[in-house]
Amino acid sequence: MADTMLEQTWDIAAIRRDFPILQQSIHNQRPLIYFDNAASSQRPLAVIEAMTRCYETRYANVHRGIHYLSEMASADFERARQLIAQFLNVSDPYEVIFTSGTTAGINLIARSWGDENLRPGDEIVLTIFEHHSNIVPWQQLAQRTGAKIVWCDLPDGRNFDIEHWRQQLTTRTKIVSFAAVSNVLGCALPVDELVRAAHSVGAIAVVDAAQHVAHRAIDVEQWQADFVVFSGHKMLGPSGVGILYGRRAQLEAMPAFMGGGSMIRTVTQDGFTPGELPAKFEAGTPPIVEAIGLGAAVEYLQQFSWHQLHEHDLALSSLALAGLQEMPEVELLGANSPDRSGIISFHVPGVSAQDLAVLLDRQGIAVRAGHHCAMPLHDRLQITASVRASFYLYNTAAEVEEWLIVLKKVIAKLR
Repeated sequence: MADTMLEQTWDIAAIRRDFPILQQSIHNQRPLIYFDNAASSQRPLAVIEAMTRCYETRYANVHRGIHYLSEMASADFERARQLIAQFLNVSDPYEVIFTSGTTAGINLIARSWGDENLRPGDEIVLTIFEHHSNIVPWQQLAQRTGAKIVWCDLPDGRNFDIEHWRQQLTTRTKIVSFAAVSNVLGCALPVDELVRAAHSVGAIAVVDAAQHVAHRAIDVEQWQADFVVFSGHKMLGPSGVGILYGRRAQLEAMPAFMGGGSMIRTVTQDGFTPGELPAKFEAGTPPIVEAIGLGAAVEYLQQFSWHQLHEHDLALSSLALAGLQEMPEVELLGANSPDRSGIISFHVPGVSAQDLAVLLDRQGIAVRAGHHCAMPLHDRLQITASVRASFYLYNTAAEVEEWLIVLKKVIAKLR
């Protein structure tokens, strides 16, 4: 069936009209099918227009001028912070820090909280399926401080096992950091439980919500995590902007990470005193227009029911999985869980993932091939690369069916 029941309950055609980039044809007039949403989503007109309006009518540096443009830009910038705080269910908007993305947020935590609090012999617990941005900053922290990385494996190679994860926690654990949704396996982790377990041993909990925030409701008050990070470009917003949420007590106790303009209260020849939150962690000129664009993305997303959005993801991924399971040469990564996201990764033995992606692209279908910034996971699975298809609110069942038809032909050609 070319249309899911869910697609009939909302106007998928109208949604697609909001995304100009999806209207084009590529490679000899083939309609573009965009299945690389886990890497970066596309932007609706509401975001494009909000950013254009700022550039055309009210752009200036924020918090520094008393003239009209600066006041207007500052108001729009802080309105975006308010919108994002409400989106996250954060009562204090100054706990919302603008960064350049997930990577910058994790590095800030590692450099500020980590350098201040870790000692030789302390432990940082990670899962084997983390994105490199949630691995390398902690490895660098361990090198600087003498701390140790403790890995939570996948006992069966497919499923996250919370009991196995709990076994890695000890009184030496100081930091627990994990992705709420794996960008390769597509599995969603029980964030609340993991945060409580981390706190029970006196560790802080850092949640990488990059793959979660665009697809599922997020409530940081309910999660009770110490820090939550994500990027704008995976949730219909622009690149170059992201969010670090931190509890006020944690943020106030942490030393400033980057020094420069905006983040200070006073500067003398002898030293400086840092500014109040959020300025303390927003050194230099912030991503002004990008932050405004992210605020517009949040407003756009709020017109949809999170339940509907998740059901749409699940309907498309279920359709894709059913088709892939009829191809015996395809080896799926991850489990077919009812709580999975719209991410599907697979491996075809004897077939280059890159070659497969290139041939799909020639038919107008964009997927991702490689290790997806998750080399430890691929090493664990004893493969060098996989193919990933990831779906979002503007994708359709008809696109999935077309992809399956083309994929079967491409695999046969490459084998």
